[in-house]
Amino acid sequence: MELINDLNWRYAVKQYSDELVSEDKIDEIVAAINLSASSCGIQPYRLFVITNRELRQKLGEGSFNAQIHASSHLLVFAALNEVTSEYITDYVAMMEQKRNLESGSLGGLKDMIISHFSAQTPEQHALWSDKQAYIGLGTALIAAAAVKVDSTPMEGFDAKRFNEMLGLSEKGLHASVILSLGYRDAANDYLASMPKVRLSIDEFSTKIG
Repeated sequence: MELINDLNWRYAVKQYSDELVSEDKIDEIVAAINLSASSCGIQPYRLFVITNRELRQKLGEGSFNAQIHASSHLLVFAALNEVTSEYITDYVAMMEQKRNLESGSLGGLKDMIISHFSAQTPEQHALWSDKQAYIGLGTALIAAAAVKVDSTPMEGFDAKRFNEMLGLSEKGLHASVILSLGYRDAANDYLASMPKVRLSIDEFSTKIG
């Protein structure tokens, strides 16, 4: 299975080369993320693709992850601070339009989702949105491996700095997780030649009939 080969090939790169990833491949990875599953199907996060190395250098100040600036591209997954009734109404209206449904035909779905989030706090909304962003991150890792682009998922960054420098708070967003993209420097990355270490399938998984 080609997917298994791709996943065996990928690892969290520590040292990147200076080679840049083509925009065609970046666009393909972004398109894959856009197709990710999300609870209720409402995509409660946005993606920022950063190429400017000077900006990435500033974003990475104080972080132990040099991959923030030393890679080709940086993806920032930014989740909603609050899932508002307005957001849900607009998204469900788009669902109706995309599926050629009569306006208001998904009113029951809209009301159910609004009722669910109205009973929660903004803090709960933000946590839920973070979890959805991580689903997108998983898709990104698989998509990057499929087009043989290296990647490094990272939580070790200053989220406040990202929020401020990218103006995320003003957009009702906050930085959840980031992903660098590029090509491994195999000669200088100690992990490049290391075998992948995982539990055996029998130890990792349990089949229940």
